[in-house]
Amino acid sequence: MDEHGGMDHHVPTLPAWIAESVDFSRIFRDTEARIALAIRLARWNVDHASGGPFGAAIFDDDGRVVAVGVNRVEPLKSSLAHAEIVALAGAQQKLGRARLDEDGRRYTLASSSQPCCQCYGAIVWAGINELLVAARSEDTESLAGFDEGPLPADWMGELERRGIRVQRDLRREDARAVLAKYGARGGARY
Repeated sequence: MDEHGGMDHHVPTLPAWIAESVDFSRIFRDTEARIALAIRLARWNVDHASGGPFGAAIFDDDGRVVAVGVNRVEPLKSSLAHAEIVALAGAQQKLGRARLDEDGRRYTLASSSQPCCQCYGAIVWAGINELLVAARSEDTESLAGFDEGPLPADWMGELERRGIRVQRDLRREDARAVLAKYGARGGARY
């Protein structure tokens, strides 16, 4: 990943507008600022028609953006190119390790929507210490038509037992608005 968040050849490609839209030098000091960026990424992805209505960002414990991701499933023809996966892959490439927190620092993943079953699994192994979530899976399913797949009934408890703190319903209505906008344009395509 370059200093503007561009991806190298090992990681799914982010749309060109990311480099112009995200201030990678900014410090995102609090939960509110971090979740707001994830929701903005989702909204921009819909506005630019560059993928699905999902955005994610990974922050280090100082509030610096390590990597961002947006849903790129359709443009890349890859079911793996979910926003969280793209952000995790970008962070892993940038930091040069599969488990982000091996350096003793703490990493936060902010996601515009509750992770699906695929992204949930990736979070477990990626060295994320905190997960911030805006919309719930029922919002994603009802407003945009996506199937979020099976999750443990106590998915938050399972993450917390593994040392991953979870906060959800952060700016939920803002994230729901992005999902509704996407749904009004036809919704899920897979």
